[in-house]
Order: sequence, then C-alpha cells, then structure tokens
Amino acid sequence: MSLPRVAAIGVGLLGSALTATLLDRGYNVAGYDPDPRRIAEHEARGGRGATSIADAVDGVDRVLLALPTGDIVREACLGPGGVADVAAPGTLVLDATTARPSDSIGTGRTLAERGIGFLDTSVSGSSAMAWERDIVIMVGGPDDDVARARPVLEALARSVRHVGPLGAGTRTKLIVNLALGVHRLVLAEALVLGERAGLDLDRLLEVLKDSAAYSKAMDGWGERMVRGDHDRPRSRIRQHAKDVGLMLDEGAAVGAPMPLTRTLAGVLDQALDYDLADADNSAVIAVLRRLAGEDP
Repeated sequence: MSLPRVAAIGVGLLGSALTATLLDRGYNVAGYDPDPRRIAEHEARGGRGATSIADAVDGVDRVLLALPTGDIVREACLGPGGVADVAAPGTLVLDATTARPSDSIGTGRTLAERGIGFLDTSVSGSSAMAWERDIVIMVGGPDDDVARARPVLEALARSVRHVGPLGAGTRTKLIVNLALGVHRLVLAEALVLGERAGLDLDRLLEVLKDSAAYSKAMDGWGERMVRGDHDRPRSRIRQHAKDVGLMLDEGAAVGAPMPLTRTLAGVLDQALDYDLADADNSAVIAVLRRLAGEDP
C-alpha cells in the first residue's frame, strides 16, 4: 500500500522536525512556509518546496499544520487560496498548532461542511524531542477520522492518544503545557535559591533529579538553567507566553482557579520586558536571577 501524500503548512521550529520524520519514513511531503529559508531547508531534506498553500495542498491526502496561532490556521484553511479552496473532499487536516479549543472546533466544523476532515493533533514535547520522535500526540476528533490519520501520526510520535471530540486535543495540550511551565518555573526558583545559598548547582540539579521532586523539566531545561544557556531554543518564551494566555482564557471559560498559572504569566511578561521573547524557555531563571539582583 502506498503512503499518503502529505502537505505541510508551516515548516518552522516544530514543522521542520515533523516533516523530517515523515521524509525519513518514506513519505512524499510538499512543504510551504512564508519564510523562503524554511522552504529551502525542507528541499535540502528531500521534500518538495511549494510556492503557496494551494500549491502544497493540491492533490495530497493529508495536510499537516504547524502554525503560530489558531487565527493563522483559520486563514490557511478558510482564506483565499487556502485548504478549503483546493483540497478534495476526503482530505484530512492534522493541526499541530496550539490554539484556542473554540478556534479548532470552528475551523473543523466549517471544513466538514466542505467534506474535509479536521483533527486537532496537539504535540507534547519540544521541537528537539520531535526530531527524536520522542513526542506524544493528543488527538481530538471523530473516531473514523482518527483511524484514518493514525498511520501518519504514529510515524511522527512514540505515542498517539485519542482524548475526545474535536477541541479535546488542544485542551489537553494546554493542560500539559500548564503543568510543564509550572514545573520549569519551580525548578528555576529552586536553583536560584540554591545558588543564592552558595550550593553547587550541578550537584543540586543531580540531587533534584534523584529525589521525589523529579520531573522531565529537569532533563530538558535543568542544565541550560545552571549554565545560563538560553540560545538555540527548544521552545521559545514568546510562544509559551501565548500558550499561557490561552490557558488562562480556558480557565476563565470553565471556572477553574489558576493561581500558579497567573504567577507563571507574570514571570513570562517580565521575560518579554527583558527582550527574552526568542530565548529558550529555560530563560525563566534569568528573570529570577535579575529579581535576585544579579547582573542580566
């Protein structure tokens, strides 16, 4: 059986990792991104560079989206020259964007009216983890569409979880990112306390990893925090700040108290004020170090 043809819209930090995995597994992937450098990189990995969304989507079976916001997803799907204008009935859109659940539901319903399937296929894991296929994909959508999408999704991830109807994938991703973001901030706070108390941070980090306080945040961001290495981002402060805003919106919509998330939002706002928008998320420790009176 031949593999489905895939169009990738957005081949940036996450999209490039996902498409590279598909290419390695023998998929034919047409890639489009508004940044010509990203298209050139996609071509260098063996993919086909597309000149527009319409060019990428024409004649494919699956469309993979990895875009900054739900508004951009809506424009890519429903705007002039978008997926809805070009894709044949039966095409299935897999959206890895972290968006408002209501946006995913609205875009999916409109595409369904045109015979095009839509799943929110949210990713748990950084872009670096996606390159290693060490990610979990949380899927929201109808059972039959999830079954059709599963071969592609399983090619991308170590685990695929169908978590409910359309919108549930995005909701689950926000909750996962909430826990992860708070874990990162708590780790940064613990390290700064140890630093101010004169402890050796390498040893402290090893103890934390070996203790009941362990979390995967220590593996992904601990050494970067100790070293103050916030370049070459696995995931960016500005993207997480956007996601935290979505978390707070969702909490307000369902009446969930979110005091820790509000604290995290405040630290991220300070990071943005310190021009750390494009820094790695380990840079939350840089905010705490400044608050402790250390040099920026």
